[in-house]
Amino acid sequence: MKQTAKPKSGGEPQVPLETVVQRAVQRLTLPDPVIRTSPDTEFVQVVHVPTWMWVERSTWGPVSVTAAVEGVSVTATARPRRAVWSMGEGGRVVCRGPGTPYSSAYDPGASSPDCGYTYRRASVGRSGGAFTVSVEVFWDVEWQGGGQTGVVPGQVKRAQRQLVVDEVQAVAVR
Repeated sequence: MKQTAKPKSGGEPQVPLETVVQRAVQRLTLPDPVIRTSPDTEFVQVVHVPTWMWVERSTWGPVSVTAAVEGVSVTATARPRRAVWSMGEGGRVVCRGPGTPYSSAYDPGASSPDCGYTYRRASVGRSGGAFTVSVEVFWDVEWQGGGQTGVVPGQVKRAQRQLVVDEVQAVAVR
């Protein structure tokens, strides 16, 4: 993108546009994702019972900033595109949005409509007795300024939590 903004009338060329774009992208303060699950992370997840996952809505939305250098102004707007979850037992889930928070409007045994996981084994025997669950939120930054537009993909914010997963066994007595 080696481009220079148009010179001021009769003057020297202004700062390269890519420099202003980089400055705008660097000034973006993307929120750290906040992991939410149902059952809540404070409770034990259960093997073979769906776990709903979502990123807190307040951390999922556009973020904009404008940078100006020597009369060249660029506005950069970052938007989250997907969340990639690593579930700690080898499973991985890609969600195209923040996920759906669980509510009593859903069947208690139902899987999440857009972002969920079902554990196949317990976390017993793992360090701390829990799986480390992490999420990476991928952001694309669209910019405009100096009479041009563009996209800077691949900005990433990460978070992780510990989730205890246990197995429930029942004994039938006659």
